Amino acid sequence: MNLSLLSFGPEGWGGVLLTGAVMTLAVSVSAFLLGIVLGTAAALAKLSRHRFLRGVGITYTTVVRGIPELLVIYLFFFGTSSLIMAIVKAVFGYAGYIEVDAFAVAVLALGLISGAYSTEVIRGGIASVSKGQMEAAAALGLRRWMIWLRILLPQAMRYALPGLANVWQLTLKDTALISVTGLAEIMRTAFVAAGATREPFLFYAAAALLYLLLTWGSSRFFGKAETVANRGFAARAK
Repeated sequence: MNLSLLSFGPEGWGGVLLTGAVMTLAVSVSAFLLGIVLGTAAALAKLSRHRFLRGVGITYTTVVRGIPELLVIYLFFFGTSSLIMAIVKAVFGYAGYIEVDAFAVAVLALGLISGAYSTEVIRGGIASVSKGQMEAAAALGLRRWMIWLRILLPQAMRYALPGLANVWQLTLKDTALISVTGLAEIMRTAFVAAGATREPFLFYAAAALLYLLLTWGSSRFFGKAETVANRGFAARAK
């Protein structure tokens, strides 16, 4: 096993793997933030009094969580191109092939998956907030959107933070699946390096180490975030 292949010199693949790790982190953060937006919207829909909105939220989470993540990525990667080509052909008459950006597809697909799993976490966080606080805010004359924005959602996110940390870890590891789109993240760069050097164990082991470092760092980050979020409440409990 030639460890010099992991160096950052002209003959090493260390720089390429590090670039892949940065790409993995960029996709993960973008998809996770998109997932929080989608998950919050779906959670509010499932808590709505309107049957149609509840149906939309239930359908979204049921369908996305019931389909394998890789299949969702394939559907977005090939379906988005087909949809755009159909629209362009109908509007402008252009029948050529249009390739969508792999980064955008990865973020949309993983964001949709992350949002489906974030929905129940956020819904549980909203349900954990005492209804008396909303009633008190309404009695003080606060508008409904102010109650949701300034009282309900901040506290709901505090309750949902541990669950969202798990969703983040899943999203981070799901980025390994987007290598099928050709995006140069950790798994794709490890695959290319393994094929070029015929050292698959070395580069897949390096990829595993990079994922472990990212998940370990993420665990530390969310652990500190939970400590900060619960600091005032912990002091009251004492």
